[in-house]
Amino acid sequence: MLVEQVTTVAGDPSPPEGWAERHAIAALVLRRGAIGVLTLFVVSVLIFVATEVLPGNAAYAVLGHTATPARIKAIEDQLHLNRSIPYQYWSWISGVLSGHPGRSFADGQGVWSLVAPRLVNSAVLVVLAGVIGTLLGVVLGAVAALRKDSWFDHLSSVVALAVTSLPEFVVAIALIILFSTVVLHLLPAVSLIPPGTYSWSRPELLVLPTATLVLVIVPYILRMMRAAMVEALESDYVEMARLEGLRPWRVTFVHALPNAIAPTVQVIGLNFLYLAGGIVIVEDVFNYPGIGQGLVNAVNDRDIPTIQLIVVILAAFYVFVNIASDVVALLASPRRRLGR
Repeated sequence: MLVEQVTTVAGDPSPPEGWAERHAIAALVLRRGAIGVLTLFVVSVLIFVATEVLPGNAAYAVLGHTATPARIKAIEDQLHLNRSIPYQYWSWISGVLSGHPGRSFADGQGVWSLVAPRLVNSAVLVVLAGVIGTLLGVVLGAVAALRKDSWFDHLSSVVALAVTSLPEFVVAIALIILFSTVVLHLLPAVSLIPPGTYSWSRPELLVLPTATLVLVIVPYILRMMRAAMVEALESDYVEMARLEGLRPWRVTFVHALPNAIAPTVQVIGLNFLYLAGGIVIVEDVFNYPGIGQGLVNAVNDRDIPTIQLIVVILAAFYVFVNIASDVVALLASPRRRLGR
């Protein structure tokens, strides 16, 4: 009996793998999903409390100059403003989860009906800028690494550093001057989309806002991709592949590129997170009817329900992109799937 136990231990020195080690991606999604739900709960509490402590009375914001004591009391009863803070929070968050986040203080319309079209327009802008910027950054970074210390490598590094130092509104104004007002007159300077339509119905209105965001995010992806690709090309396994006589394209695309993608994915995810916040400035410059401009207008109008819903949507986007980037990075690097 003792001999069998010793033989078993000697033959299998490693402890048996658990469920988390055998299903690394599922475990990661579950763990990050639980943390994401907790994060969204904390964000919802913080944004609700922050908007509740704003100076003034929300009923005055709704009624404006027509406010009378009787009408103020009626609005407070309708919006549950005379109830306790926990009750108001539960009433609000239950409405958000059920798809009925309340009505706008500015015009009395449903908040979701106001936010949904802007959300679609911003999603189109973020996806276009993110996909184009990612492809350009990865390709240019890989080319710079393959041509290390060449004129292209030095020029791309200088241009990337120069663009990185510029704020979004400076890039946007420069594009407007170049393509819309002073130098050329090829594209509209503002992206005014008629009510009831979406951005894809007027593709020319998307060119300058998308180009602004692309120019801002490409340098970060380019520099990270170049660094990761240079490290991969100088690794032992790539050197062994070259010694085995493999063709250069196979060495680059089969051995070097997959190992350089994993660290770059994290930067790509961070850039998508940036886009969720960067669109606020870009949409305001181009007067683009997206969620960023809607947030600015809601803050100016003290439209609390709209502010609350937009911030929760942005927080949910942050959580989703973080989880997605971690999963893609795990898939791109098989070594990270091994249990530790």
